[in-house]
Amino acid sequence: MDYTPVPTVVPSTPFDVSADSQALRGAMKGFGTDEQEIIDILTARTNSQRQQIRQRYEAEFERNLIDDLKSELGGKFEDVIVALMTPPVEYLCEQLRAAMDGVGTNESTLVEILCTKSNEEMHEIVAAYEDKYDRPLAEQMCSETSGYFRRLLTLIITGVRDPIGVVDADKAKNLASELYEAGEAKFGTDEEVFNRIMAHSSFAQLRLIFEEYKELSGQTIEQAIKHEMDGEMHEAMMAIVECVQSPAAFFANRLYNAMDGMGTDDETLMRIIVCRSEIDLGTIKDEFERIYNRTLFSAVTDSETSGDYKRVLTALLGGA
Repeated sequence: MDYTPVPTVVPSTPFDVSADSQALRGAMKGFGTDEQEIIDILTARTNSQRQQIRQRYEAEFERNLIDDLKSELGGKFEDVIVALMTPPVEYLCEQLRAAMDGVGTNESTLVEILCTKSNEEMHEIVAAYEDKYDRPLAEQMCSETSGYFRRLLTLIITGVRDPIGVVDADKAKNLASELYEAGEAKFGTDEEVFNRIMAHSSFAQLRLIFEEYKELSGQTIEQAIKHEMDGEMHEAMMAIVECVQSPAAFFANRLYNAMDGMGTDDETLMRIIVCRSEIDLGTIKDEFERIYNRTLFSAVTDSETSGDYKRVLTALLGGA
């Protein structure tokens, strides 16, 4: 299927970095804070433009913009604004670190960030992570996960996936056959084979492999994975499959689950809306409405978010 990524945040034109810098200073100076002004400026600029504002702010006022924002804001609203002000790759590194920090590991966050990336994106994250934390991402991840799940993530982090667009039709037939032999055609599952194929093939190649698999077995790859795997391996494999077929549907489902039931998974909600706003949040909105028969805007509005936090999320969605 053709995948057309539509962002909700695009470069602001005309862009007056000095005017934005002064407006932000004005919004935080004196008694009280003009939160709406901060939302209006930062949600209508790309991350690259926000970095320029940050530099200009420092040069003009000899103050750190992020420190000023933190001192004026609080709670989830502060978290989203700081996320918007952080370079995207650095923000993902922080999210990975938080998922592995302390007692227990948030495997779901690791899956969402690592299993959805191309090799090129993965290289950037790996380099930035070691630069920021002085520890290889693979090393920390290995100490926090185990078994075949750890091996799959290690392959992905090591960057063994073929470059974007690499496709070989004959090879797709052979690999589909290998998946069939490693799963449905035998008693038990050979996870090593699934790991190797899912972590090495480009997303375009995987799409072809999944089509060949259906031809061969009469079942979809999703049905096979459901029968063969459970727990975090199942979640990781399904994340790869969904991102191969429709990244927008994968993230739409993640957003729905983040708001479903009691309470809201704010970390996931925030991360996806911030990270995808300049990539494909417009496409994710369309998929959300197609799958759940309601708009993503209304889902966020009706969720347990509130106040400025809710306002900044809906602004990033591009309004109703």
